[in-house]
Amino acid sequence: MTSRASLTRRSLVGLAAAGLAVTLLPVQGTATAAPPPRPAGAPAQLPAPTGPYEIGTVSARLVDRSRHDPWVPSRPYRELMVSVWYPAASGAASGAGERHPRADYMAPGAAARWDATSPHGIPKGAVDFAATRTHAREGAPADTRGGRHPVLVYAAGSGDPRTWGTALVEELASRGYVVVTVDHTYENPGVQFPDGSVKDDGPLREALEEAQKNGTLTELLKKTLDVRVADSTFVLDSLGSLPHGLSKAVDPRRVGMVGQSAGGIAAAETMYEDRRVKAGVDLDGTLEFNPEPNGTNLMPVAEHGLDRPFLLMGSDRPTEPSWRSFLSHSTGWQRNLTLKGSRHQSYTDLSVLLPRSGADRKVVEENIGTIDPARSVAAQRAYVASFFDRWLKGKDDGLLDGPSAAYPEVEFTD
Repeated sequence: MTSRASLTRRSLVGLAAAGLAVTLLPVQGTATAAPPPRPAGAPAQLPAPTGPYEIGTVSARLVDRSRHDPWVPSRPYRELMVSVWYPAASGAASGAGERHPRADYMAPGAAARWDATSPHGIPKGAVDFAATRTHAREGAPADTRGGRHPVLVYAAGSGDPRTWGTALVEELASRGYVVVTVDHTYENPGVQFPDGSVKDDGPLREALEEAQKNGTLTELLKKTLDVRVADSTFVLDSLGSLPHGLSKAVDPRRVGMVGQSAGGIAAAETMYEDRRVKAGVDLDGTLEFNPEPNGTNLMPVAEHGLDRPFLLMGSDRPTEPSWRSFLSHSTGWQRNLTLKGSRHQSYTDLSVLLPRSGADRKVVEENIGTIDPARSVAAQRAYVASFFDRWLKGKDDGLLDGPSAAYPEVEFTD
């Protein structure tokens, strides 16, 4: 599979290609207590955000009572875990003490289950995900002195936790965005809820086994995307009731969406179906339903395009057929960028975590390529922020007008 073809190791298509080889934890999609702690490696260090704002974060459970859970129909509602990242009032970091400590990267139960999968080549126990700290202050007051902020929804790849793009999300929050990150329940190995229960990905894996037996993989991929879009729409519906009073900090007229792999797909398709999304970014996600994308089973957004600004940013592989269709049918502003020397997981925190995990060079290059990790993170932050600044803030730094000497690893693709 090419990197754009393989949405991620546990992605919509990656589930079919490699997902069953990943350890399946013995929970059948029900709420369970968090697993007991086990020895872990050292905490990781994420790159500090560079924007002018200090940042805060809070997490919350959202419940959509208008639908049954699509993966566990016996549940009469759909519940999601989200985190909200936002510009914090000046001084939130200094003297915060125990009131606003640096937030955990992952909840303990979710971290244990994520580590158990050896995520994307990180050896089991090499990184202590639960002990890793972000740069955001838990529950810090929001900075609203300059008025409301644009709001972004961030979607991780299928099978990945909502934390898997924290390096990018923190950067966007530090530049003046409120960012809502979403866990799609029953898609990744562990989603931990406030009561301590953890829900795993058993229901989706069972659906995958059935689809492989029955030859209905395409239908499953379509359902998975439909669930993602419905979840994203529900999150947009919930912007007026965000936790910690943060609804007062967001401008619902300036909404964007960004995601990696299946999250990028969800960004594109949600934008196609919901006009509240004014601008979107797809980080290396294909736009078709084939296990090996070849341009013959396109998603609606690839067939019809978009009439609003959209940025495609991909790994260093041949052009994805569905992207060509999307670009040819879109009438809105668009760019197609390639990060030279990158691979599919370059667009996640794996760029930071894998090289320091003790994984061998072959594993590193297979997952995040040969590009220098610091340059990879810097380029993604710069171009994604430039895009949203241009279309949600009306501030154009010109970075997206053409190749830049500051970022020679970024190639503009026709």
